[in-house]
Amino acid sequence: MADTRATRAARAATADTVRLGVDTPPAIVFDRVGVAYGRGKKATAALVDFNLRVAAGETVALLGPSGSGKSTALNALAGFVRPTTGAVRLAGRDVTDLSPARRGIGVVLQSYALFPHMKVADNVAFGLKSHRVPRGEIAARVAEALDMVGMASFQSRLPRELSGGQQQRVAIARALAIRPRVLLLDEPLAALDAQLRQSMLAELQRLKEALPDTAMLYVTHDQGEALALADRIVVMNQARLTDVGTAKDLWSRPPSSFTAAFLGGANLIPCTVGRVIGTSALVSVAHQTVGAEAPQPAVGKVDWAPGSKALLCIRPHAIKVVVLGDRDALRAKVNAAVWRGASTRLVVSVHGLPDQLLDVDVPGAVTYDLGAEIGLRFPEPAGVLVQSP
Repeated sequence: MADTRATRAARAATADTVRLGVDTPPAIVFDRVGVAYGRGKKATAALVDFNLRVAAGETVALLGPSGSGKSTALNALAGFVRPTTGAVRLAGRDVTDLSPARRGIGVVLQSYALFPHMKVADNVAFGLKSHRVPRGEIAARVAEALDMVGMASFQSRLPRELSGGQQQRVAIARALAIRPRVLLLDEPLAALDAQLRQSMLAELQRLKEALPDTAMLYVTHDQGEALALADRIVVMNQARLTDVGTAKDLWSRPPSSFTAAFLGGANLIPCTVGRVIGTSALVSVAHQTVGAEAPQPAVGKVDWAPGSKALLCIRPHAIKVVVLGDRDALRAKVNAAVWRGASTRLVVSVHGLPDQLLDVDVPGAVTYDLGAEIGLRFPEPAGVLVQSP
């Protein structure tokens, strides 16, 4: 049977069982979970053959475009959606058929979902009462949770008297009050403005350090949040797990063209592989021979054979603008220039790369006339090789 990319990704997702240890069950297990809506030929797959294990104390981000299946995976874990196939386990216990209330999971939603008629303290206490925590313990638990998110002095306020960031903190406190071993966060910062997002991101980083035994599953479409918070990132596309790995590995050595483009917006330049020695290669691109990293292919992928076609992954910030005519400089034409604050994004066409536009980030605010010719120089090594789709 052909070793498909989805199969290889699933193997990578489950390979961490050794790391978790034989005697310690993972905090979260998705075992070939599928979710479909409708029946027969009209059924729509929202999640396909999803395999993932998350250790206690680990933060894993589900990252992907809208409709990629990341929220469906979270809903299947929370109990809001019943998997069509497969099983969901928490700390070794099969919870596939349990109601959300019986799973003991803390959930934080994008919409906050606070009760508007209840004061902050009552909102946070709601989950504790649902779990039948003794009345004498509730006040202390509420105070503990609010203190953890810096909202201890807001107990008597109503949600409408709080800012968006404060409401989100209360929602997080409510999830933490039940002392969950698993915390799910579904786009928790999406409804906030840019400044509040940065502030809340710092709070979540602090919270992560304060909860060393809590497994977190964080759903987002914002790669900056994923890179800042996650121990591992799961990249999803079209209802499937595409790639999984540490943030550093996925950024520096993306396993697929989709991950390279989605995580960081890399340039993917067609090239021809030449000589390969270990993890270094010489490749031909735009009539030049440049060095490139050649990571060991995953199981089932072909080697970087001389003469084979590949993609050279280069981040926009790594390409330098130089004087036209400099040694080894590529000749390029400026098609667009957009100032982005800390840098200016150039969109250029390169001589020798027909029908290929490259993104180049130049520090600061610079001005280029449209149609102007400039020189470009790739870094050394120029980038990392990625298999063509």
